Amino acid sequence: MNKNDKRSGASALVESLAKAGTEVLFGYPGGAVLDIFNKLTDAKFPFVLGRHEQGCVHMADGYARSTGKPGVCLVTSGPGATNTITGLATANIDGIPLVVITGQVSLPLIGTDAFQEADTTGIARGVSKHCFLVQSADEIPETVAQAFYIATHGKPGPVVIDIPKNCQQALTDAQYPERVSLRAYHPESTATTTQLNRLAKLINDAKRPVIYAGGGVIASGAAKDVSTLAHRAGIPVATTLMGLGSFDEHDPLSLMMAGMHGTPAANWAMNEADLIVALGVRFSDRVTGKISKYAPKAKIVHVDCDPASIGKNVPVSLGIVADVKDVLTTVLSRVKAATHPEWMAKIDAWKKERPVSWKPMHENVIMPQAVIEAIDKATAGRAVIVTDVGQQQMWAAQHFRHSIPRHFLTSGGMGTMGFGIPAAIGAAIARPDHKTVAVCGDGGAQMTFEEVVVAVEHKLPVTFVVINNGCLGMVRQWQELFYGKNYSGSILTVRGRAANERLEQDLKYDYLPDFAKLAEAHGAEAYRVIDPAKLDATIAKAIRSKRTTLVEVIVEPRANVYPMIPAGKPVSEMVFD
Repeated sequence: MNKNDKRSGASALVESLAKAGTEVLFGYPGGAVLDIFNKLTDAKFPFVLGRHEQGCVHMADGYARSTGKPGVCLVTSGPGATNTITGLATANIDGIPLVVITGQVSLPLIGTDAFQEADTTGIARGVSKHCFLVQSADEIPETVAQAFYIATHGKPGPVVIDIPKNCQQALTDAQYPERVSLRAYHPESTATTTQLNRLAKLINDAKRPVIYAGGGVIASGAAKDVSTLAHRAGIPVATTLMGLGSFDEHDPLSLMMAGMHGTPAANWAMNEADLIVALGVRFSDRVTGKISKYAPKAKIVHVDCDPASIGKNVPVSLGIVADVKDVLTTVLSRVKAATHPEWMAKIDAWKKERPVSWKPMHENVIMPQAVIEAIDKATAGRAVIVTDVGQQQMWAAQHFRHSIPRHFLTSGGMGTMGFGIPAAIGAAIARPDHKTVAVCGDGGAQMTFEEVVVAVEHKLPVTFVVINNGCLGMVRQWQELFYGKNYSGSILTVRGRAANERLEQDLKYDYLPDFAKLAEAHGAEAYRVIDPAKLDATIAKAIRSKRTTLVEVIVEPRANVYPMIPAGKPVSEMVFD
């Protein structure tokens, strides 16, 4: 490139994003990024305008979870940047690759309390994998390349690039590098022969083994390898919330989800196992319960690409820092074909004794679990399910039969309300060949409902299902079980709040807002269902629609998520009703 071919830092950024593989850019404009937006009209990728920066990051997150590729987001300085923090934290704890570009005031103004100035890199450092503060236009192409590399190598995560306005305006002839080399970052690790031999021996010698599959299985593309290992060695498979879809739940070896709201069979199997092969998991407190009582009879093998996770929460007999897929494809040849008839007979008895089921509480009132089953039936279990956080998240985990990786998208470690609607939009843009259904509660839906219009504008056939119980359901459940039914702050009606209602009174569906009318105001097709007899047909009609649709389902407000292991308690204290 000669001197006359220099272009602005903003142009260099847009060009570099294309070369990094950006397929779609989510974002929201502002003064500190107008130079970049001025160049987006010439970009080789489309731009999706969200309605709030948090929603924009969740859209990029949904795109990333559904494809495995990094989601990309662009926002302005100050409040634009600070509004991304929740989205960054959500992606960071779940290991989701994002590149978030923020505008910044010009370099000479940093530290002067300039208009819409914020220490973005300082604020974001604790909730992202890495942060860059660009110092010159010449740094932009290489910084973009490094950001994408860091976001996708090792444990995936979000990376922030903060670009001052004068760096966007300055001219540069710097080019996007052909390859990336970071002297201080070499995350790739491989299992040693000794580790692989020991893993194979542990599997071959086990009498009561369990495979415990997490989000790392999906991130590494190892779902088929897990299935191959499970069937060769006759090992039942439990998953984490983030691992749903990594093993087909229709398979007789499936234990489904383990943890606080996991199946009894999964939790009892983990408790009785003599070997747990943990693949791409963090051993979250929502799974382990009381650490000192967790899997007391088991040797634990922990395979994860993140060295900080090995042995962090539970002691392990064998820790392997490596990509899950690499480990499985290598160790499979050393694992002997086996069956464990006594172990499987015991597990099958547990499944029959305590299936995850529900029963109506009142005649002519829809149970929320029935909503999930209606979605499963209408989509033949093939839809991309995106959830918000709360009771509906757990019901979606329990009552939809998960069988495909990257078809269950949810905020795991952060538990972010408001995730469902925008993440579903990102997923639908990424995967137009699949039906996307968002399952939300009335609380979470109100946090990011403004993004519904984005789905309408882009003619996305997303179905948003709002399970409306008139309260913050999971909070209310905990208040019922552990706080003497003092429903402080969890009832989403003026009438309920005024009386600190105990919910034993007659049901009165005076809930606000009317989500169906709100969706229609945003341009969506909408339905409201109260009659159980109309549930299945309405859900099926909405899912068949080629338009953006919303179904608000008024459900039993006293329904709880069971089974449940109270926080910090052992499996032996599981509650069933």
